[in-house]
Amino acid sequence: MLNRILVTGAAGFIGSNLMHFLSRCREVERIVGLDAMTYAGHRDNLSGTLDDRCGLIEGDIGDARLVEAILCEEKIDTIIHLAAESHVDRSIEDPLCFVRTNVLGTAVLLHQARQVWKGRSDVRFHHVSTDEVFGSLGGEGLFSECTPYDPSSPYSASKAGSDHLVRAWHRTYAIPVTISNCSNNYGPFQHPEKLIPHMIVSALAGKPLPVYGNGSNIRDWLHVEDHCVALWRILVAGVPGETYCIGGNAERSNLSVVQDICDALQERRPRAGSYRDLISFVTDRPGHDHRYAIDATRMQRELGWTPARTFAEGLGQTIDWYLAHSDWIDSRRAQGWPGGRQGLLRDGSR
Repeated sequence: MLNRILVTGAAGFIGSNLMHFLSRCREVERIVGLDAMTYAGHRDNLSGTLDDRCGLIEGDIGDARLVEAILCEEKIDTIIHLAAESHVDRSIEDPLCFVRTNVLGTAVLLHQARQVWKGRSDVRFHHVSTDEVFGSLGGEGLFSECTPYDPSSPYSASKAGSDHLVRAWHRTYAIPVTISNCSNNYGPFQHPEKLIPHMIVSALAGKPLPVYGNGSNIRDWLHVEDHCVALWRILVAGVPGETYCIGGNAERSNLSVVQDICDALQERRPRAGSYRDLISFVTDRPGHDHRYAIDATRMQRELGWTPARTFAEGLGQTIDWYLAHSDWIDSRRAQGWPGGRQGLLRDGSR
């Protein structure tokens, strides 16, 4: 196992970071990335990784013939399934797109894997999911592998559906699968529609920093490179049929995250006054979950994984990356990133 790996969503945020990580793992014989190259996937995210050992194919996970051809021709024994529509605000505006990719696309992958692998036990289908499938926590408690599902948004509902499909294919067809539910990722190559890069890019441009509601919503933050290490540990030592929760041990309110970004930028790129002056409060997102937090005890106890970075360290590294890659940000603007608010119900309903 782990000789020939297919990474779906390979040119996106987590996928490209995972491709960089795997390219440094010399024990892996072949790495194939598959990406539909939508607005969130870009070949330049993989700069320095693509060679005779590590390749990229442009295509849709919903294309059954393409998926079958890749699995057969590349002799794939491991699938790491990251391809997904992932932005909650976009899912509010276009929910069916999320169902097509996240639910139907996952079903196609599972079906073709079963057809090609034909009952093999020396293979693995790892499905990367989110803590958002669990819904909203109150002031106390943590999500764990035993938490019931209670999704709130079209995005989280579509990911919950894909999780259930993966488990069903394991129980019905005995495909060796593992699932991970991770907390909010951040780090290099994250599209500027997401909170942390959006605030960095907007602050540098002197634009308002829109914080939903009163900014009290809490998330657990996980640096994407720590996430990649966790995924590797699951592939190497995870038990087929099991689920693993991956968290960053870094709960922060959205407002405090934005304030931390402002303060870090003030140290690196001082401006007259304060970046905090740009913070504005806007209408909250419909169905906005209040709090997410993960108990990653199982990852530590069974797989020996804990995040290597504190949030302060990871955020500083992330800000430094964006400051050093203004050309990357410019290319996202050139490729159609609108830069504005999404996720409002246009008919005024809630």
